[in-house]
Amino acid sequence: MSTATTPQRSFPKITDSGLDELRERIGTKIGQTAEPWCYEATRDNIRHYAHGIGDDNPLWCDPDYAAKSHYGGIVALPSFLFATSRIVSGYVGGLPGVHAMWSGADWTWHKPVRRNDVISTEASLKDLIEHQTRFAGRAIQQIYHVDFFNQDGDKVAEADSWCFRTERDHAREQGSKYQSVRERGPRQYTDEELGEAYKLYRNEEVRGATPRYWDDVNVGDELPTMFKGPMTVTGFIAYAQGWGGLYIRANKLAWKLIDAHPGVGIKNRFGIPDVPERVHWEEDFALEVGAPGAYDYGPERTSWLTHHLTNWMGDAGFLHKASCKIRRHNPEGDMLFIKGKVTRKFEEGGKHLVEITQEAHNQDGELSVLGSGVVVLPRRG
Repeated sequence: MSTATTPQRSFPKITDSGLDELRERIGTKIGQTAEPWCYEATRDNIRHYAHGIGDDNPLWCDPDYAAKSHYGGIVALPSFLFATSRIVSGYVGGLPGVHAMWSGADWTWHKPVRRNDVISTEASLKDLIEHQTRFAGRAIQQIYHVDFFNQDGDKVAEADSWCFRTERDHAREQGSKYQSVRERGPRQYTDEELGEAYKLYRNEEVRGATPRYWDDVNVGDELPTMFKGPMTVTGFIAYAQGWGGLYIRANKLAWKLIDAHPGVGIKNRFGIPDVPERVHWEEDFALEVGAPGAYDYGPERTSWLTHHLTNWMGDAGFLHKASCKIRRHNPEGDMLFIKGKVTRKFEEGGKHLVEITQEAHNQDGELSVLGSGVVVLPRRG
């Protein structure tokens, strides 16, 4: 693993006055702070998002296949809605220059998003919670609530998502969470190790048109392990192509962003102000903020968990709820293994539901993320 080539610098701190100012925004509806990547769930937008997380379910991408489903056409995968709101994706306000790490979300879906639906959102700051962390000492959990509506005014989904605001200097100089990762350096995989992991891709089951009936599910059933990785910057960029990123802009639009929000611009090795989002593709800058290396996106990891659930439930299922709590970064070179188990089976409001808990660990058995989901399944007959 390389070391930072830029001189060490000091970053802005979390201040009590900054927090007081931010608390005044709680509960106030947020105007259009940043244009979403996608206004509409077009065939291409849905496909780009699905392919950005490595999801090849034809229900999202193949019009002929989807026409034969009970939807009668393409629908968006549940996590596609990340592309329709930068706020749910981690575009935070307040505390300029203080690092933000997207760290989790609680989603509820009410209706499917169909091809060519137009999505609008309403958002507000919900809460600020202070924590002490191994990663960066004092950290502020900044929680937003976002509602999603289609062109008919129907609420299709809602979500609480949160970022942890952390002091970059403390994370780099005193954070202990990734000390062992930095000391052991980059992992080198053998062809045999890669081949063993790739078997999970080769054997990945997309339930698809074969219904999974509620009657046939039992508490304790395990979902097939889903593999993601090995992590590469190429993969992170593929996700950003479908999701849009938070601050990825070019030329005049990049200048306009940083001119309007100077705290977003952090000088690179050429002395050019560039966005903090580059922690996902610049290892040296990632090390400067205390991360173990260039790492995956939080909404990307949530989308992997929902991919795990939609593969299992099949086309006739409906993902009603999902929760994701990130526990560590997935830097370049990491592998991720997602496991799930049925923990509850119940009826509510005339629907037949299954609750699933999920955990994902890296190649060294370290916990990366915790998740859960509630799936609506059909009954026999």
